[in-house]
Amino acid sequence: MDNKAFNIKPADRLGAVSEYYFSRKLKEIARLNAEGKDIISLAIGSPDMPPSKETIEVLCEQARRPDTHGYQPTIGTLELRKAMAGFYKRWYDVDLDPSCEIQPLIGSKEGILHVTLTFVNPGEEVLVPNPGYPTYTSLSRILGAKVINYDLQKENGWQPDFDALERMDLSNVKMMWTNYPHMPTGARARRETYERLVDFALRHNIIIVNDNPYSFIMNAGEKLSLLQVPRAKECCIEFNSMSKSHNMPGWRIGVLATNAQFIQWILKVKTNIDSGTFRPMQLAAVQAYQNCDEWHRQANYETYARRRAVAEDIMRTLGCEFDPDQVGMFLWGRIPDHYANVEDLTERVLHEARVFITPGFIFGTNGSRYIRISLCAKEEAFQEALRRINTVNI
Repeated sequence: MDNKAFNIKPADRLGAVSEYYFSRKLKEIARLNAEGKDIISLAIGSPDMPPSKETIEVLCEQARRPDTHGYQPTIGTLELRKAMAGFYKRWYDVDLDPSCEIQPLIGSKEGILHVTLTFVNPGEEVLVPNPGYPTYTSLSRILGAKVINYDLQKENGWQPDFDALERMDLSNVKMMWTNYPHMPTGARARRETYERLVDFALRHNIIIVNDNPYSFIMNAGEKLSLLQVPRAKECCIEFNSMSKSHNMPGWRIGVLATNAQFIQWILKVKTNIDSGTFRPMQLAAVQAYQNCDEWHRQANYETYARRRAVAEDIMRTLGCEFDPDQVGMFLWGRIPDHYANVEDLTERVLHEARVFITPGFIFGTNGSRYIRISLCAKEEAFQEALRRINTVNI
């Protein structure tokens, strides 16, 4: 054997992305905690409350059975697909055929991968909101798609500017990502926006993919779905998730709803990548979809409303402006003008007050003057975070 160096390089596609911000930052938080700093994290949107008691009981009961541990169909069990269709009918008044218009997902992030692989060729263009969920951008780039940002602005209620979209060259655009209620800004879903999106898609032959996991959080009123719009199923796909609305982020159970042809094409990809979810988890999810109105009121509104009140106090203490009408499990606020950049504020809060909040630049350039506070922490943690920030001369 000679002494030639072993020299392997990663695929070129890795050059298009960097490590996920939270993955990198959580390593720093772990180091600070190991040094005894006791960092309070108000950054990540991972619900800290459990699912309903009945959901956990079904999981445990089914997991004890000797016949529930085999591979499951990639299309999901019929029980789960029926429950997902029932969820859409109960809350959105949308009719979906569980046999062919519903596809369970191992979380929505997996769905982003499968849908992009299904519909977008390398070199084709994808419209991505700025600000928006970073995975829309990173997965598109990994898969060789060209990301075209469309601006969301405070002055327009963080809704798409359809006049600006119409002025764009759309000839190579295959797909458009939308997300309402919007993360990170908390902008509410609007029926008018959904109607214009469907019209836009049909006229330009573009698939709209709406990511809709936040419609329950801090929203005591009507729940909206893009699929409520006539003809939406022809040109649109909607994701929903149990992570936020049912306190099940680690379970990785989501749903994709669209027309039967799109489902069949997506299954060509999905069946070659993964297998079905553990059967006891699917049956427990069926139970979770039966959670009563009172459970949702307490878990998705009252608890977050109490936390939100303290989060608003934190925003005011930091001198940030925010829209009190925003919904979802985050609070989005604009930093004072005297800061040169957002990390001047967030890093100071982290290292002097020992509170971790998210700088808005990770969601795109239109978020560069904003911070985001997650509501996924206990009320005592929020009160302590406020106390710590008040002791620092911000």
